[in-house]
Amino acid sequence: MSDAGHVVTGVDGSAVALNAARWAAREAVRRQARLRIVYADRTAGPVLPELPGLHLPPEHLDKVREQVAHWLGIAERAVREQEPDLDVEVEALGGTPEHVLIGESRTAALVVVGDRGFGGFTGLLAGAVAVKVAAHAECSVAVVPDTGDPLTFPVTGPVVAGIDDDRSAEAVLAQAFAVASDYGVPLHVVHTWDVVGIDLKWLRSRVPSGVVAESEERFVAEALAGWGERYPDVEVLRFVGRGSPTAELLSRAKEAQLVVVGARGRGRVAGVHLGSTSSKLLHHSPCPVFIVRPAGQAATS
Repeated sequence: MSDAGHVVTGVDGSAVALNAARWAAREAVRRQARLRIVYADRTAGPVLPELPGLHLPPEHLDKVREQVAHWLGIAERAVREQEPDLDVEVEALGGTPEHVLIGESRTAALVVVGDRGFGGFTGLLAGAVAVKVAAHAECSVAVVPDTGDPLTFPVTGPVVAGIDDDRSAEAVLAQAFAVASDYGVPLHVVHTWDVVGIDLKWLRSRVPSGVVAESEERFVAEALAGWGERYPDVEVLRFVGRGSPTAELLSRAKEAQLVVVGARGRGRVAGVHLGSTSSKLLHHSPCPVFIVRPAGQAATS
């Protein structure tokens, strides 16, 4: 078992969300964890909640709830067909998608969503829901992209880890090494830097680029120290250099089965809720993106 805690996935009746549920099931099996499938249903519960935008006549509520139950049933059957021995539970919860998922994150180890959908989780990636969940969830979040027809997710290729600084590197590497070891694939560690832009300390001090490069190489070496002893079975390749973290991570993601980044950072790889790099990665990565939030690290509003 690589990680403790259960996995939560949000479904909405869309094929993309169903594909994300299948990925979540695979991840739950890897963790030897329970999978919880939820639907954000504004009509859920014994009493109809007073929610803005909800104007359904009472006679239609039963039909809505039947449809929600139908979608949850489809998701449950799909993951059980893929992972017959997985412990699965389903539930419709009253509230908006972001509130439901953030609420679930308080007791989960991981929340998994598809990057697009309709119904209960409309516009997860294009809209505000995925951004809010990534920014405010109290556990790690994984976003599974829309891969077109047929919908699937990669199960081969390396794991890519984007490390930024000391605050996020350890948690990112812990997750990335665990996945790479469990699946028997290489780990590609990516770290980029630049003399200008976000790295103002180098610009102000006018340090030569060669000195900066040595410092960044040293950071990566120190971040990786000890991991080889813990995971001797994992082949590690380092990609350290000056350039755009977005371009480098997206390039590596083309052949990867997972990209792992931190929930915060200096803006070069992590910092999903503020920085542009992770936002672009979520929008454009061809493989699932795992946003790591260490246990006990509360999200900020």
